Amino acid sequence: MRRHPGRTPVPPTVGALGLLLLVSLVGGVGLGAAGIGWGEVFRFLWAGATGGTVRAEDAAPYTIVWEIRLPRVLLGAVVGAGLATVGVAVQAMVRNALADPFVLGISSGAAVGANAVILLGAFAGLGVWALSASAFGSALAAMALVYAVARSPHGLTPLRLILTGTALAYGFEAVTTVMVFGAARGEAAWSAMMWLLGSLGGATWARIPLAAVTVAAGWAWLRLRAEALNALAMGDETSAALGVRPARLRRELFLVTAAVTGTVVAVSGAVGFVGLMVPHLARMAVGADHRRVLAVAPLAGAVLLVWADVLSRLLLAPAELPVGVITAVVGVPAFLLLMRRAGHAFGGR
Repeated sequence: MRRHPGRTPVPPTVGALGLLLLVSLVGGVGLGAAGIGWGEVFRFLWAGATGGTVRAEDAAPYTIVWEIRLPRVLLGAVVGAGLATVGVAVQAMVRNALADPFVLGISSGAAVGANAVILLGAFAGLGVWALSASAFGSALAAMALVYAVARSPHGLTPLRLILTGTALAYGFEAVTTVMVFGAARGEAAWSAMMWLLGSLGGATWARIPLAAVTVAAGWAWLRLRAEALNALAMGDETSAALGVRPARLRRELFLVTAAVTGTVVAVSGAVGFVGLMVPHLARMAVGADHRRVLAVAPLAGAVLLVWADVLSRLLLAPAELPVGVITAVVGVPAFLLLMRRAGHAFGGR
């Protein structure tokens, strides 16, 4: 099969992105407000990975590298990969190039649960798991509500999903706004705002496994269904003629999207723009075939979010910016520039 002109082959692209991700992870660990030499960074990483010991005077920098920065960059990579993967799925599900993981209202629903913990002290009995558990639970509740409202005798149609998700997202955001304005403590309102704009500041080793497993499982399922996603992108009638049941596939995509989005939002807050921009970048690089896009998009999303988090830590150090601000500030002009240069891919001529 001849390769489409202008499209790069997938294996070299995946290899380059994998190497870039490795460099990004190391860079993310080495860069920060606390100046730690690269030699010490590698020594601490080796000690942590092999169970070695460090000198007593190195306890503080070792803790920064192994217990704070490394879990943070790993979680950033997982969240970035998850958002990019779900972005591919959502855009195929609703056949809309402007869709992203938050168009279904799931992230806004998660915000209600998260802010109930931050502002009202709900579920305090769950301890350190209260925020993640509440955000994930409210994300699932939002998913159930969107599904119940959007469902019709003909199944889940793209237009009903978009309209229902958008409308309910506004409702969830209104509830969150009332909670923030009613907060008795300014510090709690600030924490709520950081979560709403996305932050990896609460990253711990304990938060990584569940998020990583969920993202990997969601990606694997989507990769197995890549041919069906290709058919769905051509329209319901065409996909049905090719043996794909569009209503059933869209329902399955909805569940996978909700599970992955709810999980990553629960550990990182509402990081925007990654799920919108990265799928487009992947299609422009390797073509529209979902087998190719799903091979590239997660790696690109991981690299993007790792470096966005690095910038969020460094720009106003020792203060921190929400990582969602960085993805928007960097992503919006980049996305508009790409859209002008490749107008045909965005509905132009």
